[in-house]
Formats: sequence, C-alpha cells, structure tokens
Amino acid sequence: MVRALSGERLWPPPVWMMRQAGRYLPEYREARKAKPNFLDFCYDTDLATEVTLQPIRRYGFDAAILFSDIFVVPDALGYPVRFEEGRGPVLEPLSETLVRGLDRERAKSHLDPVIATVKRLREELPRETGLLGFCGAPWTVACYSVAGHTTQDQTAARIGSYRDPDLLQAFIDELVPASIDYLVRQLEAGADAVQIFDTWAGVLDDEGFKRWSVAPTREIVSGVKARARDARIIGFPKASAARLFDYIEETGVDAMGLDWTVPASLAREIQKKVPIQGNMDPMRLVAGGRALDEGVDRVLEELGRGPLVFNLGHGVTPDADPDNVKRMVDRVRQAG
Repeated sequence: MVRALSGERLWPPPVWMMRQAGRYLPEYREARKAKPNFLDFCYDTDLATEVTLQPIRRYGFDAAILFSDIFVVPDALGYPVRFEEGRGPVLEPLSETLVRGLDRERAKSHLDPVIATVKRLREELPRETGLLGFCGAPWTVACYSVAGHTTQDQTAARIGSYRDPDLLQAFIDELVPASIDYLVRQLEAGADAVQIFDTWAGVLDDEGFKRWSVAPTREIVSGVKARARDARIIGFPKASAARLFDYIEETGVDAMGLDWTVPASLAREIQKKVPIQGNMDPMRLVAGGRALDEGVDRVLEELGRGPLVFNLGHGVTPDADPDNVKRMVDRVRQAG
C-alpha cells in the first residue's frame, strides 16, 4: 500500500476496504456487545485493536485502517456527541456557546486511548501490512452539528452555511487544528498514511466547496506536513468528480480516494497526477456473483495501469456477505 501511495504501479494492486472492520463481520458484532456505548467502544484500546485486526486475520488485506470514528475529534473537544441505535450520531445543534466551550488541550488527553490503539496495532500487525489512520473533514463533521443529526442532502448544514457562515467558520476553525494534531499523532504512533473523509463534500455549490471543503483540507494537509514531512495523505471528497483536479491542486493531498460515480476516463487522468484508491460500487459486494466479478475486473482493467489501491467507492455496508469479501480479495490477487 505504501509503495502504491508513493506512486509505484504494482500488479496486482494492494487491496483494503473502507469500513472493513464493521457490522458485516460476525466477530465484530460479538466484540461490540462488550461496550454498548459506541464511543466507549472506540476509546477502548483492547477492543479497538481487536476489531481492527479481525479483517486482517480473515482476509489478509494489504492495509488495516484504525477502528475509530470521525466524531471522536468533536467529542474530544468537548462537543456533546452520542450515538443512537438505528439513527447514528446525534450532536447538540451548533451554537456560539458550544463553540466557545471547546477545549483543544482537553482533546489531546481525551484522544490518548486512540493513539495507544495505533501504537498497539503497529506492534501487532504483520510487517507487510500497512496501517492507515484518518479523520473526518471539518465540513462533514460540521454537517451533523448544524442540525444535530444527518439530514437529506445535508440541507440544514447548507442553509446554516448561508445564514450564519461566521458561526460555521468558528466551529471549523476549532476542528482544523484539532484534526492536524490528531493526524500527526497517528503518524508518529505508527500509521503509514492517513485519510481525510469528506463524505458530504458533494452537496456544496462551487463557492461552498472552495470555502468549506477545500480550504479546511488545505490547512490540515499543510499543518500535518509541517510537522510530519513525509506524511502520505489521502483525500476523499465524495461525489465531487467534476472538482477533483482543483481539489488536488489546492489541497496538496498525495493520493485520491474515488467514489464509484467517478468515470474511468476521469480516474485515469487523475492517476497521472496522484495515485488513486477505489472505486468499486459497494453494492456489487452485496449483490455478489457475476456483478461482483465484473466490478472487480472493471477497476483492474481500466485503472490497473497506474498507481492504484483497490478499494470500494465508499464503505462496506452491514448487509455485505463476508464470503463475497473473500471472493473480491481473491479475484484481485488472482489477477496477478
């Protein structure tokens, strides 16, 4: 994975999946019973290490990704966050009072258990297996904060960005330095690369994309590289195909994660600038059979001539059959 992210064309390409440690695995569901509170589960070094390693033991992926959540950063800052079964993350609606109460010093100590997990993983992973850390992009984290929960097309966050951009900017200005520190600490603890997930970048108009997605990401990339010069940073602004070249140029990311809507012709052009990661539709993993095989083959045939990390175009879903994951990994590996 590290070689591919450094620009080397490998055949077959390395393979891992976003959300590969998760609810589709029976062993994960069993481990999850130990801590009903999801954030407590994320902060438990023993449990987080165990579930990160589960898909490596089962499938031998070329990289493990730290089991955590994008909301540990606002939680560590002191922003009220909870997870509800069947609903996901629920945050207190954004306010000036909440922003004024955020504490960056608190964040550092609060995230110590996550950093301990990274260190443990680096010790326990096979030498040939890469380790990825990550954070949520400030815009995506903020989307849930404006409304207090996710909404269709993030309409509440978009409206909020127009009605009170100063409040949103103040919140993002707290998330950026906290995210920089968090990613640097992951790299220092043993992560080989980090990814910035901007799941909701695609809902923004051009002006909003530049201000709320690109600008904070550029600050994070610059801040991380100032402290960890050799850092490899993967950008993932989902559903932003038409804007990806500008995103690469303006943020300075080292590689691009591509969702399944990015055409192969565009992906190949991006690949001339930076290594790419992706981009099979996660639903092919659910469908299985011929649809899965054709999806794997398409990515390998159309994108395998340049630096590529084979991955899904977004996270694996809970309804995916573990046997289909094995079939996918085997098919990638057998291409060699």
